[in-house]
Amino acid sequence: MSVRFGIIVFPGSNCDHDAYHVVKHVFGQDARFIWHKETSVGDVDMIIVPGGFSYGDYLRSGAIARFSPIMKDVVRFASNGGLVLGICNGFQILCESGLLPGALMRNESLRFVCKNVFLRTENTASPFTSGLQQGAVLRMPVAHGEGNYFASDEVLDRIENEGRVAFRYCDESGQVTDEANPNGSLAGIAGLLNEGGNVLGMMPHPERCSEALLGRADGAPLFESVVEALQMSV
Repeated sequence: MSVRFGIIVFPGSNCDHDAYHVVKHVFGQDARFIWHKETSVGDVDMIIVPGGFSYGDYLRSGAIARFSPIMKDVVRFASNGGLVLGICNGFQILCESGLLPGALMRNESLRFVCKNVFLRTENTASPFTSGLQQGAVLRMPVAHGEGNYFASDEVLDRIENEGRVAFRYCDESGQVTDEANPNGSLAGIAGLLNEGGNVLGMMPHPERCSEALLGRADGAPLFESVVEALQMSV
């Protein structure tokens, strides 16, 4: 049985087609684009909020997209337990929408970062990471100017205590160091889960490294994990 993916499209999205290609052509699942002015996500099993520069990143990243008509139903979908994956700008939008705590600020360097980074897998209990091993090191690309994750000490303690950090920036050997952190994110946080474990926001791009043709397929296990989880839940 095919999993039905819905991919939100905002003015300025530029990774929507990457996400569509991966779920449709690499993994053979159903996929459709959902325009930001729609008011319902429709009959889907999972939503992807893709990367890009929604509304040109005016005000701040994700601040305007959060008020798009479709986001009200994305929040409803997530609140009812639906799976939502926000990638890069999608992570920023999920934070602005209140689906994830904290905020993404300007990179510590105040420069746009575009390179491959290493991630250490911290949580394998979610539908997004169940196909990974604890501590597994992945290599994925990042491309952002506002990927510096910040939260209050209280929120950060709660996130850590609840095991909601999905990925941390690390070096090739899996060590979490300041040098391996491309943007200054607190605690090296690269990917974060909500309380229910059904919403994941991450700055690195798994959809850009999910087929061997592109040189590396470290992002593939995330999509394989959600497909398996959703197929088993039917």
